[in-house]
Amino acid sequence: MEIKEENKLPNSGVPECAGCHKVIRERYLLKALDQFWHEDCLRCTCCDCRLGEVGSTLFTKANLILCKRDYLRLFGTTGLCSACNKTIPAFEMVMRARGNVYHLECFACHQCNHRFCVGDRFYLHDNKILCEYDYQEKMVFANMSCDNIAQMKRQATKIGLVRSVESCTEPVCGEAK
Repeated sequence: MEIKEENKLPNSGVPECAGCHKVIRERYLLKALDQFWHEDCLRCTCCDCRLGEVGSTLFTKANLILCKRDYLRLFGTTGLCSACNKTIPAFEMVMRARGNVYHLECFACHQCNHRFCVGDRFYLHDNKILCEYDYQEKMVFANMSCDNIAQMKRQATKIGLVRSVESCTEPVCGEAK
C-alpha cells in the first residue's frame, strides 16, 4: 500500500508509462518523446507494431505515433521506376543508379534480364541498365561500321548460320551517313 502511494507522487523516482499511465516496474523501459514507456505500450498507431522491436526511430505527425513504414506510407512521397514507369511506394526498398530509381525487381539488364546481386558490375548506357557482357557486346558493335556488320552477316550466311541478310539502315553512334 505504501508503495502505491509513493508511486503516485510526481517526484517519487519511479517512472510512469505515458501509454497506460501505470508505474513501470520492469527492468527495461523505453524513453521516447521525452516520456517513459513500457516496451509493450509504445506502439505504432496504424499497424500496432511494438516500436522498440522495429528499430530505434519513430515518427510523429498529426498526433500519431508511427513506425517508419507507416509514416512513409501516409506522408512520404512516391516516385516512378525508371525501368517500368510504375509508381514506387515511399516505403519500398529501391535501387539507384545516377539519378534513376528502380524497383528491386526492375533493376535488371535491359538485354538479357539478368538480375543483379550485391557487388555485380552493371553499366548505365542510354539510361538503360546493362550487364557487363551485354555492355561490352554493345560497344563492339557500336564501333563497327554498317559495312563491317554486313560483311559479317554475308560470311555467316555463306556458312549457313544466318538465313537472311538484313540491310544496315541506322547510323552508327549517332553519326549521319
